[in-house]
Amino acid sequence: MTEALSLYVAAFVDGLVQAGVAEAVISPGSRSTPLAMAIAGNPALRFSMHIDERSAAFFALGMAKAKRRPVALVCTSGTAAANYLPALVEAHYSRVPLVVLTADRPHELRDVGAPQAIDQLHLYGRYAKWFVDLALPEEAEGMLRYAQAMAARAVGAAAAAPAGPVHVNLPFREPLVPEIDDGVWERVQALKGVPRVVNGQPTVSDESAAGLYKELAAAQRGLIICGPLDRPGFAEAVTALARALDVPILADPLSQLRAGAHDKTYVIDSYDAILKDEAIASKLVPDVVLRFGAMPVSKPLLLWLKRHRSIRQIVVDDGGWRDPTLSAACMVQSDETALCRQLLRVAEPKAASSPWSAAWREMNDIARTVLRQHLPETEWFEGKVFVELAELLPPDALLYIGNSMPIRDADTFFWSTDKPLRVLANRGANGIDGVVSSALGAGAAAGPLALVIGDLSFYHDLNGLLAAKMHGLQATIVLLNNNGGGIFSFLPQARHEGPFETLFGTPTGLSFSDAVGMYGGRHATPRTWDEFRRQVAESFEAGGLHVVEVRTSRAENVQMHRFLWERVSQEIAKFLEHKGMV
Repeated sequence: MTEALSLYVAAFVDGLVQAGVAEAVISPGSRSTPLAMAIAGNPALRFSMHIDERSAAFFALGMAKAKRRPVALVCTSGTAAANYLPALVEAHYSRVPLVVLTADRPHELRDVGAPQAIDQLHLYGRYAKWFVDLALPEEAEGMLRYAQAMAARAVGAAAAAPAGPVHVNLPFREPLVPEIDDGVWERVQALKGVPRVVNGQPTVSDESAAGLYKELAAAQRGLIICGPLDRPGFAEAVTALARALDVPILADPLSQLRAGAHDKTYVIDSYDAILKDEAIASKLVPDVVLRFGAMPVSKPLLLWLKRHRSIRQIVVDDGGWRDPTLSAACMVQSDETALCRQLLRVAEPKAASSPWSAAWREMNDIARTVLRQHLPETEWFEGKVFVELAELLPPDALLYIGNSMPIRDADTFFWSTDKPLRVLANRGANGIDGVVSSALGAGAAAGPLALVIGDLSFYHDLNGLLAAKMHGLQATIVLLNNNGGGIFSFLPQARHEGPFETLFGTPTGLSFSDAVGMYGGRHATPRTWDEFRRQVAESFEAGGLHVVEVRTSRAENVQMHRFLWERVSQEIAKFLEHKGMV
């Protein structure tokens, strides 16, 4: 029985490796012993241990997001597997490839009251792209080939567009300890039973691409909108397309268009501030919009698109249907970079810049100038953190951004830079859970890492800091502590002062310094912006875990945001009047 178990799990792990999996995240447990030992015994796999399964799953999600390839995630049976669900929901909606491996009781011990046994079949419902309940281990050659093939199929399914998590349930009988040695690997590799999985890119015909380009080129007021999207080569391709069409690109901070060496002439990074005023937004309605990626963070942009149904929206998606405006005129099922390149092959660049395109670039310059001029010099303001980080982050750093207010401040205050930076966030389900773990997973794969996060989200995933301690990770965490849920102060609920603090503000009054110290990190609370700059810069030089806590006031933060938006609107209104765009 031990030989059958050893060969079977080795064949399965060999299938993962040959299909391209290089990293695994494991949580301790008894029933998952065969998988854990096989993974640990394969020299081609790097693995890390994470005690809390919920944190482990988000860590794997961050790693897979940064690597842009599937990561294996392993746990024992029972509620351990249930703790994966929040991260799998995020992976599903943000299209992150995960291969989830849950150990299980054998079939005869299911639904009979055996300990640590729950119904794990289709445990994650539609959030898993594919599910299989593997057969029990056998050493027959056909079953070893089956194990290899199922592993390869799982990896291929996770990576295929649109990417996402898959779930493989592996039942094991006792004894659970395999004998993994060189001889086992030689035997399973000699089978050559791993099918090569080749995932293609969805594309459109050249004829369809030519028709799309003709429609875009004919528009007097064209726009490209880029939401969260992290694909190699896309920034260069879409900016070249914008130049050929002479149209501005409204670029979300997660589009990877705001940072890097590519041409940013047509990149508009202050569109959220420009569109805050409905009267101004109504004067800037385009004829046609070509949209790539998920819907951008900006709520004014979303409402603008929904209000003006006359806009012909062409949405490009690689196998999904991301149109929360419910007003797309055309859904193009294609890889985004591939479509840009197809359109460029038939492009006829325009001879001169149009007034429409030039106006957007001028408005962008005006908005950035106004915002920069009116940023407080001494007072703490959460938005200013992103202005400072753009200067402080080392080249090739990874900036991970928490949800609620941090990502919205990044939209307004993280402006274009030639510095090569990568900007990521959990914008699939937009939750505040698991952000610390996700960021650390991404940083482990593609550091150096800076995370900007609010106090409630930080508290929600404090145990994620254990990964930094256990694995010696570098992380600079900028903690924006406004003692509660800052985003609610911007919403209609804030007008109800009586129950507001209890139901929405949710102040905790927590002191985080001792918690950071418990995980081996260094905690600092700067008193001035100069101290902030010094502490952040030193954190990257020193390595390890650093938490720089910026304590702000929710009320003052709201006032400063509204003051800045009003100033931007005033200057943009003057510009439009001067240009006769009224």
